[in-house]
Amino acid sequence: MNEKLIYLDHAATTPIRTEVLDTMMPFLTSKYGNASSIYSIGRESRIAVDNARIMVSKAINAENKEIYFTGSGTEADNWAIKGVAHSYKGDGMHLITSTIEHPAVLNVFKSLEKEGYSVTYLPVNSEGLISLDELKAAIRPDTIFISIMFANNEIGTIQPIADIGKIAHEHGIIFHTDAVQAAGALKINVREMNIDLLSLSGHKLYASKGVGALYIRKGIRIETQMIGGHQERGKRASTENVAGIVGLGKAIELATTELESNTKHLLELRDLTMERITERIPHILLNGSITHRLPGNVNFSFRFIEGESLLLMLDMYGICASSGSACTSGSLDPSHVLLAIGLSHEIAHGSLRMSFGRENTVEDVEYLVDCLEKIVTRLREMSPLYNKAKCELE
Repeated sequence: MNEKLIYLDHAATTPIRTEVLDTMMPFLTSKYGNASSIYSIGRESRIAVDNARIMVSKAINAENKEIYFTGSGTEADNWAIKGVAHSYKGDGMHLITSTIEHPAVLNVFKSLEKEGYSVTYLPVNSEGLISLDELKAAIRPDTIFISIMFANNEIGTIQPIADIGKIAHEHGIIFHTDAVQAAGALKINVREMNIDLLSLSGHKLYASKGVGALYIRKGIRIETQMIGGHQERGKRASTENVAGIVGLGKAIELATTELESNTKHLLELRDLTMERITERIPHILLNGSITHRLPGNVNFSFRFIEGESLLLMLDMYGICASSGSACTSGSLDPSHVLLAIGLSHEIAHGSLRMSFGRENTVEDVEYLVDCLEKIVTRLREMSPLYNKAKCELE
């Protein structure tokens, strides 16, 4: 194994920041009290949870009582979609989402279809953007809920969230967005963007795994997530993951404070990577929008080779990347996102996602492109598809 390690899979997970871990450690050691206990170390945990709730609310311009902590972004998505669908069932059973949502959203809608709900899956264009006109056309008198992700985890495309929320509210429809990739990376204002529910996850923004949050606008009815104790104001029973919650609060506070400088850094790396790869490697396709894109996301398809082979060989050079979302990387099927933007199975199978983080450098980019050029050349030399294409061109 190569001793060098360049981590380019921040969309899958991020390392815990030192400042975040330092904030968490007391609640894993000396301040271990249950946040529901009335003695001193329990009260310390309660205060810490409440402070973290304030930090998360400030980051998205919500009220602290509108923030509910969960065990993950997936749980937050499940709760938002099922909780609202079940609570407003009497008003209608039509729901709207898009074809490129994360499985934590898509699979929930599929499960609701089995319960008798009707779901419209909006298509996207070649950049991964939904059409606002198609959204308006899909709305019916019995439409009660719309869920469109803020930014896509694979191709980085950012949706026009404020416009979507405005359309939803004009029709009296509740709007949820999966902001797991966007939180900490983009400016979010739930009031200005007309967002009723928003999901986020700690391990995507340099906090720990096993903690997330759901924003629920005041006045929205939602089914209780877990039944048991009185935690999270009776909406989500379970002893709080105090250390994880504290880490999430600190991480989102740091991300909000450093948003401008971090965005500038990531844009430099992203744009340099796209420029270098385009200059040096032929027969490629950039996936996703150029203008409406997460600052740290790069996704290319390399013709005539398999993404899995690319990943294995990059790993030999000490480079960690992805050929799709981590939640589906065990599947042999091509990415549903890449198929939705119009790619053939063959081209979709040759995709590579590189997602940059705060610790990456320009030197990392140069090393990445050097390695990619060698690997792609070698794999294409062994590819019968490439050799056939070369013969046809000659």
